[in-house]
Amino acid sequence: METSEPCTVRVRAGDASSEEPTFTVHGHHYALVDVAIDGPVAYEVDLDDRRVWPGDDGMPPSVIHPVTGLNRLIFGSCRTSVPHEEPYVRTHGPDVLRAYGLRLMESPDDRPDLILLLGDQVYADELTPDMKDFIAGRRSEGPQEVVDFEEYAELYRQAWSDPAVRWLLSTVPTLMIFDDHDVRDDWNTSSAWREQMAQVPWWHRRIVSALGSYYVYQHLGNIPPAEREADPVLAALRAGAGEETLDEFARRADEEPDSVRWSYHRDLGDTRLVILDSRSARTLEPGRRRMIDAEEWGWFEKQATGDFGHLLIGSSLPVLLPSGIHHVEGWNEAVCDGIWGRRAARWGERVRQFLDLEHWGAFRRSFEDLARVLVEVASGERGRPPATVLLLSGDVHYSYMASVRRKGGGRIHQIVCSPIRNPLSRSLRFANIVASFGLAGLLGGLLARAGGLPRPSLRWRISKGPWFPNMMTAVDFAPGEAVVTWFTDTGDLDTVTVRPEPPAAPR
Repeated sequence: METSEPCTVRVRAGDASSEEPTFTVHGHHYALVDVAIDGPVAYEVDLDDRRVWPGDDGMPPSVIHPVTGLNRLIFGSCRTSVPHEEPYVRTHGPDVLRAYGLRLMESPDDRPDLILLLGDQVYADELTPDMKDFIAGRRSEGPQEVVDFEEYAELYRQAWSDPAVRWLLSTVPTLMIFDDHDVRDDWNTSSAWREQMAQVPWWHRRIVSALGSYYVYQHLGNIPPAEREADPVLAALRAGAGEETLDEFARRADEEPDSVRWSYHRDLGDTRLVILDSRSARTLEPGRRRMIDAEEWGWFEKQATGDFGHLLIGSSLPVLLPSGIHHVEGWNEAVCDGIWGRRAARWGERVRQFLDLEHWGAFRRSFEDLARVLVEVASGERGRPPATVLLLSGDVHYSYMASVRRKGGGRIHQIVCSPIRNPLSRSLRFANIVASFGLAGLLGGLLARAGGLPRPSLRWRISKGPWFPNMMTAVDFAPGEAVVTWFTDTGDLDTVTVRPEPPAAPR
């Protein structure tokens, strides 16, 4: 909880009660309170013995629901926080997260076990009118972007203070991971991008503030309570260390990515959820590019096992893109690494940044490593194979499902849901269809062969979509299968059931 001044925060949930004093960072006051309960129970929040939640606005009670198993997961990505009236609805469409909160207010018993937000929870480089006004009231110089912690705190306040969204986040557990716009567009695309940004006068303050605020507003909620209590940064903040500790932690996280692991996992009954940091943990040296550095990859290999009913792997960036785009990204990586010489490498770098060629296909070694792990899990080489191995992603501003052919026996699927609220214009939708599903499909294979690239070890097809409206996705789990439903603010768009293919009959 963030409060307006230092105080003691007490949470009362039935017979259980717990309290914590706030800690202060850059003039903002926070408390993180854990309450031990056995089952669903409504709760209240007091600040210095004054009740502040729930309010007197007639909303349903906020209820703590311990997640002992995963029956329903809701996920999505890419949400701007513009107002909810014209002309913003015309340009940005409906806010599906807000619409979902309003829907649950009417039917609170339908709440899911978990909401997963896979990146671009805030847009630090595409300011809303309210954020522009806030920044103009603080400074007359500098970029029309968020720069320091104070501006990030306001960005999060505006993103999550709509009454329906605030209530939703108060009653449904959430997990999150960043993507580029939480920091800045194209964040860590390449070493050349980092070198360019290092020359920007305000960038050091921006990246420290971005990662520090991410730690407070998003990451602390991702860590299981036992790990959180052992976290030295949180302990130092609670002890009064303030912004010096947080800023130094954020600085090291940027300059020494292996000093922190933003990736995490949760075991929820018979389902394992692994969330991968596909932004900050990158190795960017040409010729050695990796989506995830060696230390974090070693951690992931230990988590990617069978013996669960379902294995979910979340990454803000899709692993399985339309195959033509995948080939174009692999070809571009080879060009940037110098396969056609230095001049072509410089040209390839400009293309990489201009076209956002930075997904898993643009880090081919990591893609192949991940493909190997997926097949090993699905084929039973890492324990009893799960019924489904689902890759959950966002980022691309359209939604679809990609299904792996043959290898994995129908178990491996990529589910993409983007955006929650930030739709492409009609012209960009058309351009994406042409580029991703038309032109790239024709040219991608030719370019990959021209670059001397081997075929990917996986073969997949787009089995559902693409769809371009604002939406979120529900995944319902049962023994042996998962049901995936894409939905908008007005209702369900499409549903598919995924389950293992039966063994082939002997010839």
